[in-house]
Amino acid sequence: MKQTLPFSALFLDIGGVLLTNGWDRGARTRAAEKFDLKFDEINERHHLTFDTFEEGKLSLDEYLSRVVFYEPRSFSREEFKAFMYSQSQPLPKMIEFIRELKPRYKLRLAAVSNEGRELTEYRVRHFKLDAFIDFFVSSCFVHYRKPDKDMYRIALDISQVRPEQAIYIDDRDIFVQVARGLNITGITHVDYETTKQSLEELGLRLPR
Repeated sequence: MKQTLPFSALFLDIGGVLLTNGWDRGARTRAAEKFDLKFDEINERHHLTFDTFEEGKLSLDEYLSRVVFYEPRSFSREEFKAFMYSQSQPLPKMIEFIRELKPRYKLRLAAVSNEGRELTEYRVRHFKLDAFIDFFVSSCFVHYRKPDKDMYRIALDISQVRPEQAIYIDDRDIFVQVARGLNITGITHVDYETTKQSLEELGLRLPR
């Protein structure tokens, strides 16, 4: 007889857990090198406006107008966007593990992430995340950003589970700590093996 577990929902960040980060410092550094941009200048502009973009209050074109195309460039917006999208890569072991874990334990699966709309939609579509994730609490959809507690409360409300029935996985410890403050079990993701072990210790394991 299969053991009855207290967990019925799994909440995950996308960037750093299922996929690489969409538009982090490393990606911006590579963009500056490829397009011959002054990194310090675009990085400062990025930090001044990125929160607004992630909250869904700016389109990607508006963000790029403020951060990159505030002066004439030798390359087009479409070239730059294509480069941005190309920075996203899958983390196959984690994706496969979560895909297999979900039906085995009948988990409700939610992505809880900070990201702009166009990047979110591209990543969901391109990597077929909606094939196994039930719903997306993305900052651009709900107009909150982690570490705002309402991000987690929305995930709880939609999934209709109590905090103690949910597990949250994120590669940033501060976001995990916020989830724990709501009585959600938190796992700080370092790599596939350690997260797999942490879930196994909670009773969520796949047959060997």
